[in-house]
Amino acid sequence: MSARLLEKVRTEIVDAGGFMTFHRYMELVLYEPGLGYYVNGRRKLGADGDFVTAPELSPLFGATLAQWLAPVLRPGGAGILEFGAGSGRLAADVITRLDDLSVAFDHYRILEVSPDLRAQQQALLSARLGAERMMNVAWLDRLPAEPFRGVIVANEVLDAMPVEVFAWRSQAVWQRGVEWVDDTPVFAERPAPAALERAVRALEAQAGPWPEGYVSEWRPALEPWLKAVAEPLESGLVWIADYGFPRRAYYSAERREGTLVGYCRQQMMLDPFARPGLMDLTASVDFTAVAEAATGAGLEVLTYAAQGEFLLGAGLPALFEQWAGSGDDPRRMLELAQQVRMLTLPGEMGERFQIMVLGRDCALPPGTFPDRRERL
Repeated sequence: MSARLLEKVRTEIVDAGGFMTFHRYMELVLYEPGLGYYVNGRRKLGADGDFVTAPELSPLFGATLAQWLAPVLRPGGAGILEFGAGSGRLAADVITRLDDLSVAFDHYRILEVSPDLRAQQQALLSARLGAERMMNVAWLDRLPAEPFRGVIVANEVLDAMPVEVFAWRSQAVWQRGVEWVDDTPVFAERPAPAALERAVRALEAQAGPWPEGYVSEWRPALEPWLKAVAEPLESGLVWIADYGFPRRAYYSAERREGTLVGYCRQQMMLDPFARPGLMDLTASVDFTAVAEAATGAGLEVLTYAAQGEFLLGAGLPALFEQWAGSGDDPRRMLELAQQVRMLTLPGEMGERFQIMVLGRDCALPPGTFPDRRERL
């Protein structure tokens, strides 16, 4: 499968005159039908996959999110739309917790581009929810055209969007791409096209100066994605969770090699060409760019916080105490406590993963987490 994908890459490089943008390479190795990482049927999530997401780690994550979102859904007529639902665990945990709280919602829709992940989601949700509750769950191929009220959820979605990779040499901007040498893809460079050069020079003006040979990424699909998400949202929230940084931290001179990495069998891969189609390929999120794109799309940036701060302020401690009970089951309490540490400690997921909440005609639900918008 990987060999077939590599042949596709080689053919496109040759047909393009010897150079393929890295953005196109990432698009191919992640999303090429039947061959790309997210659409080729291989197991990706969980302890026996390539990486573990917060919902895979603990149901406390989805349950905390659900109870925090309850005030937005309670008035009635509101739904939930989740982008890229992974294994389906987040959806199952959110729906289960909302049912426990007797919070009615119109529907739970999932927009999923991967056929195999969609099948996994359908199997897991059917087993967890049963036939009656599954009647409120539906899968979409594209964003709804009709007005939408409620909550849009994007957990680890933005990091999977293809990036342009650039280099800063002698105060000039170079576009990094891919060429074919000795039967393998390798990095190549050419002068950046106008749109990439404008974007990179703006980043350098805000976060530079950069040292010679500085390399990083820029995500061109971010602004169009947020515009498309905002268009049908009549009222409600857009909840985004991902690993990333504010712009000045992302593009600091010290982070001179960028954030692009691969993941395979729980191992970080620094070579983006190591296992095409067999490893995830990802880059961190510029949350300042998210905020700018959201504002341009007519959304309000309601809050920005580290994941640990958000979860602790959104009700995780009380939920932990409720689930742990009287402490009669020490093993259960220890298991839940370990999950809380993984989700919230700075050395685990608590600081590297960030939460941003956008809104339109909707108040932020109550919470005691600090607001870090000034860092953007």
